[in-house]
Amino acid sequence: MAQFKATVRWQTSGDATSDGYYPTGHVWSFDGGAQIAASSAPHSMPPPYSVESAVDPEEAVVAAAASCHMLFFLYFAQKAGYRIETYRDDAVGVMARNDEGRMALTEITLKPQAHYGAPAPDREAERALHHRAHRACFIANSLKAHIEIMLDG
Repeated sequence: MAQFKATVRWQTSGDATSDGYYPTGHVWSFDGGAQIAASSAPHSMPPPYSVESAVDPEEAVVAAAASCHMLFFLYFAQKAGYRIETYRDDAVGVMARNDEGRMALTEITLKPQAHYGAPAPDREAERALHHRAHRACFIANSLKAHIEIMLDG
């Protein structure tokens, strides 16, 4: 068993309004020393109460799913003898009402694009590597949202 820790820190600035708005900027800290500026998403709490340049929890979940998938893909591709030069994923999460009528990230679409040196897998081998990475991804295995891997555009 492994444990993963994060510290979330927020402090009031005394700027709450009578209609329930308050500044949502806060900091995520991780065991390796990384600190990330975080905030509610602007669609949840409008600026200036949210910080548009900060990472919001919804973005973090999408990034975590994409990152986990990529790390397993890189590992499996390397083990299969393929040399990956670059990898990019313009992942997208969709917020909607789930089957229980609650707002949730109901769908995450990964759009991985790997560029290879020699040797490069054919399309079928690449699809198999993505399928294997998706099944192994800890984050995908932890989420209820449907996660789709789109390799064609």
